[in-house]
Amino acid sequence: MADLGILDWISWAFILSGAFFALTGSFGMLRLPDVFSRMHAAGMVDTLGAWLILIGLMFQTDSWIVIVKLGLIIIFISFTSPTTTFALSRAAVLGGIGTGPKHAIRRKKDVKPSNT
Repeated sequence: MADLGILDWISWAFILSGAFFALTGSFGMLRLPDVFSRMHAAGMVDTLGAWLILIGLMFQTDSWIVIVKLGLIIIFISFTSPTTTFALSRAAVLGGIGTGPKHAIRRKKDVKPSNT
């Protein structure tokens, strides 16, 4: 533990916080009630987690070409994630999916049996 440099500590702080955000976004996709809330978890939180992990990996390397490649991946994620989330939400709206509790995804334990 004592032989870790300051760059290693910074790197691991970024990587662990990125893993926390990615895990939180994954749980959000499982637990949130409707499509648009789930897209928000996937589009925002997982993107932040990927950024933090990639920044942490930048601190781990000594090669400038690897840093440039990781930076290009961050830029690619910055453009593709919001675009994908927008396209998916637009398709959901055009497909007739609305917001609110009426359109929430029901689990089997939440559905009440009908008296027919």
